[in-house]
Amino acid sequence: MLANFLTVGQQVVILFILIGVGFVCGKTKFLSDAAVTGMTDFVLYIVTPCVMIQAFQRPFEAALAGAFFQALLFTIIIIALSYSIARCTLRDQNLQRQSVYRFAAIFSNCGFMALPLENALLGADGMFFGAAFLAVSNVLCWTLGLYMMSHNRRLLSLRRLVTNPGVLGVAVGLVLFFTSSSLPALIDTPIDYFAALNTPLPMIVIGYHLSHAKILQIFRDGRAWLTIAERLVIIPLAGLAVGLLLHMDPTALVACIVALCAPTAAVCTMFSVIYGQDSELSVSLVSLSTLLSIITMPLIIVLTQMLCA
Repeated sequence: MLANFLTVGQQVVILFILIGVGFVCGKTKFLSDAAVTGMTDFVLYIVTPCVMIQAFQRPFEAALAGAFFQALLFTIIIIALSYSIARCTLRDQNLQRQSVYRFAAIFSNCGFMALPLENALLGADGMFFGAAFLAVSNVLCWTLGLYMMSHNRRLLSLRRLVTNPGVLGVAVGLVLFFTSSSLPALIDTPIDYFAALNTPLPMIVIGYHLSHAKILQIFRDGRAWLTIAERLVIIPLAGLAVGLLLHMDPTALVACIVALCAPTAAVCTMFSVIYGQDSELSVSLVSLSTLLSIITMPLIIVLTQMLCA
């Protein structure tokens, strides 16, 4: 167990070193808000789809496809369960804060934070199953999550879903996987180069936002601590129980738990700003959950590896 913990912990620490670079760049004003916004968009619209395409370029295997659909089903079930838990436990008279609490508990940073860790721990298979979790999470984030933050059904649209870069990347990747096809080297090589940016750039963005966070203001906020406990511990443990009950493929379950135990999704802040929710609270929740995840993620992942062995 100690060896597994140290292995996972080392990978998490590596990510936090990269986050530290972003933190220093933010504190020293080496990076500006405009630069980080552009970097975020670049990762979202260019790097993430390339990661998805790269993950799915492999020969079709029936067993692998079955485990992939297990991961899809698992993600739907656990986000539905997370929504129920958040609705029952996270209540506030201030609806602007309530929306942020609930969103922060439900949606994890399964793209920026989890994909690099899945790749480091599990290799190509980890990225493959992580892509399944990310695809479902993206769809639900831009439907259920969008409605939770905006309270406006008219903002929900099929076009927004279809043009989501993460979903597009998975769609292209699935075609390649189920047809056992590969892209020509002239196209595939640039995709590999862009995909390689998925670890450093998101970590720098997270570190930059941490450098501007006012975390101390939520230390006395009991609901904030409950939100973070649900995001980092309660929901991942519930997900682990669900995965074991479903008798999931061990690698698929570990990859999904890595995604599930990641800190609050950075899009929580983006939505809170756009739709007039409590943006300062969202920044604090994203930042504090990210800092605490250096402790919780190795523990949850090692526990999952032990139970899957």
